[in-house]
Amino acid sequence: MIGAPRVHAGPPPERATLDRVPVGRTATVRALAIDGPERRRLMDLGVLPGARITPELRSPLRDPTAYRVRGSLIALRRRQACAIEVTLDADEAPVPGEEPRCLETP
Repeated sequence: MIGAPRVHAGPPPERATLDRVPVGRTATVRALAIDGPERRRLMDLGVLPGARITPELRSPLRDPTAYRVRGSLIALRRRQACAIEVTLDADEAPVPGEEPRCLETP
């Protein structure tokens, strides 16, 4: 029905960057805040808006991290993951107290 109010079943989804998603949780890609060849590489690997992505393995120093996307396992550096905006469901929120550690690139 046109003009009918939308009914939400729960709290609104939380927005975050991919580096904040805990291992084993799934998020949906919303946007890529990266340009040039790196953006093209991410898109070629299946990191596109609407894609579901799950962190699977983190290295001891948390960089790089292996992510499952569209059936493939890919490794991304933290600075790349910081440039990928994702939406988390309420039950898949980032780990409390864990601060993002995105580094600016020159």
